[in-house]
This record gives sequence, structure tokens and C-alpha cells, in this order.
Amino acid sequence: MRTGPKLSRNAPCWCGSGKKYKHCHLKEDLMRGQPRRVVVDEHGREIIIKTPEQIEGIRKSSQLTREILDMLEERIVPGITTEDINRWVHEYTISHGGIPAPLNYRGFPKSVCTSINNVVCHGIPDGTVLKEGDILNVDVTTILNGYYGDSSRMFLIGKVSPEARRLVEVTRECLYLAIEKVRPGNTLGDIGHAIQKHAEQHGYSVVRDYIGHGTGLKFHEPPDVRHFGKPGTGVVLEPGMVFTIEPMINAGGYEVKVLDDKWTVVTADGSLSAQWEHTVCVTSTGVEILTEKHG
Repeated sequence: MRTGPKLSRNAPCWCGSGKKYKHCHLKEDLMRGQPRRVVVDEHGREIIIKTPEQIEGIRKSSQLTREILDMLEERIVPGITTEDINRWVHEYTISHGGIPAPLNYRGFPKSVCTSINNVVCHGIPDGTVLKEGDILNVDVTTILNGYYGDSSRMFLIGKVSPEARRLVEVTRECLYLAIEKVRPGNTLGDIGHAIQKHAEQHGYSVVRDYIGHGTGLKFHEPPDVRHFGKPGTGVVLEPGMVFTIEPMINAGGYEVKVLDDKWTVVTADGSLSAQWEHTVCVTSTGVEILTEKHG
């Protein structure tokens, strides 16, 4: 990561509006006493530092995402289908003024991702019936007033095996150990290292091919948030950065493959996989988990 020069008047505004800087936030930034700096990742892509107003919008969208996942807690039981989950998510989102971000995103046909057992991510809801012993990830992203909130959660279907339960628990621990590393001056490598170390200590592997990402003004933004890595490397965290942390942890090897539907990602060796996800914001003193219940 490097901090680039001050924006020129005719450059696209840092806020992501698509307008020229001079027609958008230049006046506001000058009144604040300093033109906005451009923060870029290792690929030279701009990382949008969100304004307080934007963070508030992302916070509201993230809270709607959290409400949707909460709504599912009592409904996801043996005997329902993943299409039932899709319908409930879609209806709740629309009725609360939101838009389900996955629907038609790059051709994805449903409003939510549902990933069962050995499915790592991007499972497509259909008529599959959930049965006793399954583990399920539900990944919800909501657009509310133009802002995105992204979170996923694991659900245990009835009584599951001790091995499956432990994988789910350790994956959640990986997420929160990573979140503890989110504060100004730390790096994305610190986040990835915390996840990799904890997962591998328990004999699990970290998926390499799918990672977290910036979010808030778009579904996917820079930077890439890898769930493995070396401490002290990568982008240095600054207040106003908003991104997801979403470790995918496999009971077997970390290799994956994509099924013929071009979306569903499964473990290459057929082993179980688990994932938990939050959208977080770097604050001046640490971190705010935007998709966690507030108050």
C-alpha cells in the first residue's frame, strides 16, 4: 500500500460517485483544510476511505443484513429447502426497502447464497432439503439506499457430528481473532495471519482462491482481504476503510473446484467447509463490526 498524491481537480472523486473531484467533494475537503489523499493497494487500485455519512449508510444496510440473518435463526430447521431460505430473504429484504445484492449479480440467479456441507461458497438455492446433521452457510448482502452490507453465518441443522460442530466453532473463532487485528497501523497481513495460524493449529486449512474485499459503495471494492499471510505485510489500515472478513475453512485440504453451474464452489476432496463473515470499519481507535447487533 502507498498513499498517493493529492487528487487533481479533474480526477474522479474519491467517494466513488463517478463525478469529477471539482464537482463533488473538493470544496468540502478544502473547507476541512486538506484535500483528500488517495490510498491505493499493491495493484495500484484506489481504496475508498469512507466519509462519516457513507459509513452511516453502510451501517444501516449492514444492520438490515444482520436482521435478515436473525430472522432465519428460527426458520432454518430440518425439512425446509434452500429455496425456502431464498424466498424468505428476498421477501424480507424488499419489504424493508432493500435490494438483495446477489440477485442477477454477474448472472447469479438468486437473492442469497446457501452453501451446505462440502460447499465452500456461492451455493445456489434450489429444492435441496436440509437434513439432520447438515451444516449450512447463508451469505446475505443487502443494498439499502445505495449502500451495501455483507455478512454470512453458519447454521447447524438439528444434531450435527462433533467434528462438524468443531469446524464451525473454530471458523467463527478465526473470524473474531482476525477482527481483533483491525486497527489503524496494522496490516491486512496481520488479519490473514491470525486466521491461518488458528485454523492450522486445529488441523484445518484456509481456502486461498476466495477472499474478503472492500465494500460499502459497491458490492466488491479494493482491497483484497486474504485469510492467510504474514504479519506486517500488505495494506496498512486507516480509519474509514470498510471491508469484509470472511474466512472459509476446510476440514481437509484448501483446494477447491467450481461445479458446472459456474457458481458453486466445493472442496476438492469432499471435506466439510465452514465460513463466517462480517463487514467491518476501521475507526480511529480500532474497529466497528457494522453487521453485528448494536446497543
